[in-house]
Amino acid sequence: MTTLAPDVGVDTLIDHVRRLVECESPSADAVALARSADEVAALGEELLGVAPERITLDGTPHMRWRFGAQTRVLLVAHHDTVWPLGTLARLPFEVVDGRLTGPGCFDMKAGLVMALHAVASLDDRDGVTLLVTGDEELGSPSSRGLIESTARDAHAALVLEASADGGALKLERKGTSWYEVSITGRAAHAGLEPEKGVNATVELARQVLAVAALAKTGLGTTVTPTVAQSGSTTNTVPASSSFTVDVRATTMAELERVDAAMRALQPVIPGAGLDLRGGINRPPLEASASAGLFATAERLAAELGLGPVEGTSVGGASDGNFTAGIGVPTLDGLGAVGGGAHAEDEHVLVAELAPRTQLLARLVAEVLSEETP
Repeated sequence: MTTLAPDVGVDTLIDHVRRLVECESPSADAVALARSADEVAALGEELLGVAPERITLDGTPHMRWRFGAQTRVLLVAHHDTVWPLGTLARLPFEVVDGRLTGPGCFDMKAGLVMALHAVASLDDRDGVTLLVTGDEELGSPSSRGLIESTARDAHAALVLEASADGGALKLERKGTSWYEVSITGRAAHAGLEPEKGVNATVELARQVLAVAALAKTGLGTTVTPTVAQSGSTTNTVPASSSFTVDVRATTMAELERVDAAMRALQPVIPGAGLDLRGGINRPPLEASASAGLFATAERLAAELGLGPVEGTSVGGASDGNFTAGIGVPTLDGLGAVGGGAHAEDEHVLVAELAPRTQLLARLVAEVLSEETP
């Protein structure tokens, strides 16, 4: 049987989400993350009957429950959030009019609780692995290799990131790149002898325009200059400047095109210097990686009487980009239904918690039952 046990209902799910939300876990706070990992491990041991493997990489705590010798279905979740320590005092955990609120509830502590309950409901867990990482909101710098090595031979990866609008599953995610362009000029007095300087701000302006022109909106490729810094005082020709660039694309070919163009940037102003850091961070999750699993989810949702399940494409990236990038069929957005990720109105729709957990459990069981990937 792969549905929730009779004594596990929405009240229990809410209580478990409360436990995790009230243990704040900002990605950059090592002490808070350690407390959160302890809480997740304790809840997981209560539900699954076994403690997780604790894996610390670059000071970041990750957890992994593995059942059986081979991973056939990988559930991917994270316990870190974007909210700074102390947010809970301003945005406390609450359930009002069917909406559950609190920092990190939607992204993605409710999804993590759903994963634990879905695995706990399985009669046979052989072949199931649940991986909970602690740095997803930072771009998974320490956990990427762990995710990819754990997923390597899996038949499917199921990602517990929150759903898209209306509960839609995420069938495509853009790949991402990040760059920092640093420019060196030469300082001079802006009033007495500006001609002796090399103006890093002017060079920055020209580079920003060149970089922004790399976007191809018709292909869904965005190239967005973001944070910029330049100069030191109002009466000095700036000797240095820098700006960062956010790149999103639906195909690996587009990420590689932009990457090559970024690496080919050259200074325009004589005497200026240019240095580039960064590169491709996450490959795209393309529709071909999710199509089969989405069809199965649609069928199972109908069998459970949950109504039609929608699918959509989104610009944001997740750890599902990594699993899809190594060729593992991947379905994302299987977590909570609600809205407001990273926003003040972050919330979870309580009525969807149990049904979506049942759908997840059925999907895991279905993949386990398949003879081949």
